[in-house]
Amino acid sequence: MNKIQDFTEGSIIKKLVLFMVPIFGALVLQAMYGAVDLLIVGWFGTNAGISAVSTGSNIVNLVVFTVTGLTMGITVLISRYLGEGKAKQIGYVLGGVIAFFFILAIIISILMVVFAPSLAVLMQAPEEALGLTALYVRICGGGILFVIAYNVISAIFRGMGDSSSPLLFVAIACVVNVIGDYLFVAILNLNVAGAALATILAQAVSVVLSILIIKRKKLPFHFSMKNIGFNSEVAKFIKLGAPIALQECLTQLSFLALCAFVNRLGLDASSGYGVAQKIVTFIMLVPSSLMQSISSFVAQNVGARKEKRALHAMITGIAVGAVVGVGIFLAIILKADFLSTAFTNNQAVILKSSEYLHGFAVEAIVTSILFSYMGYFNGHGKTLFVMLQGLAQSFIIRLPMSYIMSIQPDASLTMIGLAAPCATTFGIIICTIYFLKNRKKILANEKEPA
Repeated sequence: MNKIQDFTEGSIIKKLVLFMVPIFGALVLQAMYGAVDLLIVGWFGTNAGISAVSTGSNIVNLVVFTVTGLTMGITVLISRYLGEGKAKQIGYVLGGVIAFFFILAIIISILMVVFAPSLAVLMQAPEEALGLTALYVRICGGGILFVIAYNVISAIFRGMGDSSSPLLFVAIACVVNVIGDYLFVAILNLNVAGAALATILAQAVSVVLSILIIKRKKLPFHFSMKNIGFNSEVAKFIKLGAPIALQECLTQLSFLALCAFVNRLGLDASSGYGVAQKIVTFIMLVPSSLMQSISSFVAQNVGARKEKRALHAMITGIAVGAVVGVGIFLAIILKADFLSTAFTNNQAVILKSSEYLHGFAVEAIVTSILFSYMGYFNGHGKTLFVMLQGLAQSFIIRLPMSYIMSIQPDASLTMIGLAAPCATTFGIIICTIYFLKNRKKILANEKEPA
């Protein structure tokens, strides 16, 4: 086990940044894994292929992120049993996990394969990309068992306090995916089908290797085939993971709706939005890693009753994020077209991508404020509030504004992109009101000086 870091003493900015760097690295690998499909198709496939991968990956992400949220229940339950000295129970947890997620994967796989064309139509995929979108969803749906197994295994390792193994699995999957994409798309000219096959192959290889690693590890519990089956542990990890899964599901549904709004504007707009979203994924890595770091930093100080230090950590996070955000904002405003050329050389797609990014640009700054707030509240265990404000900004501001902008006669991706920072600003207002309302109660937990 790595040495536990003490966040209750020393330089806040130094410890926060040093803790944030490896988290940022892991998120970069995950983002690269998601972006490489679109990048290879953009250079070696077709314009319709870009749109298909963009729309299809949004549908697949709905499943993946919802299941990932549900697997958080596994992580929490295993950690709890280890902390309570009940390692024997973990064998039954894993038995229930295998039974439950195997059945769930089969059901999801059948639904995705059968209803792929209907989902493509529901997403209002451009006519030229309709069949390719359905094909991408069908192939990914056919191999969804490996995707789910990958996320379940990573959750198990995190529950045992091992965060390095999941990082290794991501790295392996990323390398295999890059090789697979180049082989299937660039050399064999399989276009969208090649991108989907590479994704599933990468997950399958990662799952097989992770199982081999598990067999070689000395585990703190006993597990046998007799443990596999539905038991009382299933209800426990579902209860723990269901709220997170619900939040992820609703959030991804909002992104699906936004994608559908843009798809109505034509193939170039759909493809441009897809390219822009991959760039946005990288832009959001700093705020995301900042939020996770602040959550841990604040949680330790709350436990030590050092509320003022916890507050200073949030303020430091806002400052660090804002400085980086201003740099990213300027890069987008000045070089949005250059960023888009990494994914395609189609000038019409680059133009549409740049349009969306220009509207989105302010988000690079304001999201650092919101995510620092979220990390602060997560550290205090106020996860329900964080979930509610997130849903509020998506369904009250971002989606309605995006829809209204998309149905204008001269609909612009810039105005649709502007919906993101507007929604984030709304979230900041909610968080500020909540903080000011509860500030005295929170700071009352401050430890009296000796």
